[in-house]
Amino acid sequence: MCKALIIGAGGVGTVVTQKIAADPVFTDVMLASRTKSKCDAVAAAIGGDRVKTAEVDADNVAQLCELFRAFKPDIVVNVALPYQDLTIMDACLECGCNYLDTANYEPRDEAHFEYSWQWAYQDRFKAAGLTAILGCGFDPGVTAVFTAYAAKHHFDEIHYLDIVDCNAGNHGMAFATNFNPEINIREVTQKGRYYENGQWVVTEPHEIHRPLHYPGIGERESYVIYHEELESLVKNYPTIRRARFWMTFGQEYLTHLRVIQNIGMARIDPIIYNGVEIVPIQFLKAVLPDPKSLGANYHGQTSIGCRIRGVKDGKERTYYIYNNCDHEQAFRETGTQAVSFTTGVPAALGASMWAKGLWRGAGVFNVEEFDPDPFLAELGPQGLPWHELFDVDIEV
Repeated sequence: MCKALIIGAGGVGTVVTQKIAADPVFTDVMLASRTKSKCDAVAAAIGGDRVKTAEVDADNVAQLCELFRAFKPDIVVNVALPYQDLTIMDACLECGCNYLDTANYEPRDEAHFEYSWQWAYQDRFKAAGLTAILGCGFDPGVTAVFTAYAAKHHFDEIHYLDIVDCNAGNHGMAFATNFNPEINIREVTQKGRYYENGQWVVTEPHEIHRPLHYPGIGERESYVIYHEELESLVKNYPTIRRARFWMTFGQEYLTHLRVIQNIGMARIDPIIYNGVEIVPIQFLKAVLPDPKSLGANYHGQTSIGCRIRGVKDGKERTYYIYNNCDHEQAFRETGTQAVSFTTGVPAALGASMWAKGLWRGAGVFNVEEFDPDPFLAELGPQGLPWHELFDVDIEV
């Protein structure tokens, strides 16, 4: 049996903790974060003394190691900030713990993210006989598992991959982000980037866009942005000729983003205000709604999936695999909105795959390197049913 330690008590951490606590493969569960009171609230809602809690600074390897040595987790599920991936990985290596996260490392002082920093840990995790599972949320995460499933069952070669992410929900706020505002705004205001014919093509933010139709939702304007799973997927599936990531944004949201950038509130460098050093985007995070608070008034659905074109038995075919998740249903089950739910469920399921011996190996792995079948067999029962469409117009 398995002991799991979850780091991060936001909306995603809430979902992960609930799902892991409900899974009998985990004998002991702990939730830790910088603010212990948040962990205590999550644990109290689950009840039955099932979840232990602790305070930890995930930027501090010594503190992490002290906690790891006391609790002795078999696997650490990192749903803290992407800045903290490397310190948590360092602590896992020092203390002999396996590792899983949902987003790749991003330096605090640069709005830039890629897997190279974490892939560099391959030899150390391999030598230690430990598993590190990267990007096990929905996107990245399930989208990569969807791609692996398509490659295993429906294609001899994948040539074109378009990952599409639509949030058609309405939370009633003038402006709010669905996960950590600092990370969210840094991500969606970067230059776009996609892969084509062996090289990366860079675009201006939101330069490429077009309307796409989403099942059960309808038409939404969709924008090409960069997302980290593209980097690993084109590496692990070298037949891919082009890979893009599309995300929907409403015009009001984009207008707010432009204003935030134009007035300097998206800056990530420190400034001095009244003799105190502050980072504008961190101040903005403090005044925006907490993403965890949005669930109670959120209506509508998310729709995330992969639209694929390739070859099977010498014939070209298209394939669309996707999940739709209802915000209200997610809130009824976990008290969070669908964006937290769709990220937290796969993270807990990935940890369960490791605990059951189904996703293991010595080294650093992206999720598409494991067998997709047992994961997808459990994804629907865990609350994220998925659907397949064959030989249809995929629009891209």
